[in-house]
Amino acid sequence: MGRAAWFNNTGFGRWVNSPAGRMFRLVAGTGFLLAGLASWGTPAGIAALAWSVFPLSAGAFDVCWFSAALGGPLRGEACRALVRS
Repeated sequence: MGRAAWFNNTGFGRWVNSPAGRMFRLVAGTGFLLAGLASWGTPAGIAALAWSVFPLSAGAFDVCWFSAALGGPLRGEACRALVRS
């Protein structure tokens, strides 16, 4: 079993690719975005703005950056299909 398949079969992997996990990523990304805007011009604010791209894009476009980083599928639908098979 590859690293991506292992990740997608863990409880966290299944949760992060579920509708609840997707909503959490949208909320977390929005939080980072708002924190970055509130700290505009500081290194922490710039870092928060840059970081917000990952959870926002993951939630909005149903992608799993963890799975992709481990050599697995990028799309959440493909990650869920790995778990079902």
